[in-house]
Amino acid sequence: MFYEIKDGFVIINVKALPNSSKNVIAEVLDDTLKVKIKAPAVEGAANKELVKFFSKEFKVAKSDVEFIGGATSKRKRIKLPINEKIKKFLEEKYESQSV
Repeated sequence: MFYEIKDGFVIINVKALPNSSKNVIAEVLDDTLKVKIKAPAVEGAANKELVKFFSKEFKVAKSDVEFIGGATSKRKRIKLPINEKIKKFLEEKYESQSV
């Protein structure tokens, strides 16, 4: 599974794909959520863009998007507080992943 829920937070395994034409959640592949990011992987630009994208996509504060692993790697672990928008997303993605 690409996420785990723990103590009111969700931890998502993310593979960031920088230098894309737009910011978008691409697909769930095995235990990873692939996310395309416009920014290049230079001087933390892709990480900043990823935080901004997740903040906007899931309606959480930028300060609530926390890297708990892989900040300098394409594979990252990101921690977010659970809200209704995230619950709905996880239900949709988990259902499509298990089909």
